[in-house]
Amino acid sequence: MPSDVPRRILVVDDEPHLVRAVSMYLELQGYVVFGASSGEEALQAIRDKLPDLVILDVLMPGMDGFETLQEIRRVSNVPVIMLTARGEEEQKVRGLALGADDYVTKPFGQKELAARVQAVLRRAEQPATLPKTRIVVDEELTLDFDRGEVLVRGQPVRLTATEYRLLYHLAANPGRLMPTETLLAKVWGYEYRQEDHYVRLYISYLRQKIEPDPAHPKYILTVPGLGYKFVDYRRPAASATPSSQGSHA
Repeated sequence: MPSDVPRRILVVDDEPHLVRAVSMYLELQGYVVFGASSGEEALQAIRDKLPDLVILDVLMPGMDGFETLQEIRRVSNVPVIMLTARGEEEQKVRGLALGADDYVTKPFGQKELAARVQAVLRRAEQPATLPKTRIVVDEELTLDFDRGEVLVRGQPVRLTATEYRLLYHLAANPGRLMPTETLLAKVWGYEYRQEDHYVRLYISYLRQKIEPDPAHPKYILTVPGLGYKFVDYRRPAASATPSSQGSHA
């Protein structure tokens, strides 16, 4: 545990036996755990008990996990791990897009869930700010890490904490190949070194927010089969190869 104060975890699922099983295992790991059987109960528990992390099932009657997550994000930045059905890639993508921090596929092992809980909590406890610097990429894009702002054509663009960290590690290495495994380790943690889809998904989110034409990116370039690199803003734009400019994930 990263702190002497036990972390508080809310488990939200309409299956009582799953809530009990997860709670018992996590309590053995030193966490304080409480449960909720619906989205409404979860929102009330977040207001009353201020958990450090929420484990949230997607498939619940009434307010499902996606609706609950949307409501959580209106009032809290608490980390959320979604529980999704096996093979439901759409559920995973949708959950991450709505603001989930991670997901675990049912059926899952208790050790796997505990490892994900630990990794997400560790990321959440990292300093919110990265080393300060201000990068003027070109006349359209400025990365102001002094103020925690990304400006596109002079207008601030809102990034999630994960998007912000990913962009920082790319932009801090202009023109340099950043292997997918390296980005996973730096942004998500070493435990995620096999989760290539996280990088692909968040690269697509960043491109939608900062690229003039996300289908033909000029800032975040794909190196097929290896990883990504940020355009070398220290050199004239013409130095970027046409094949790199046109490649995308």
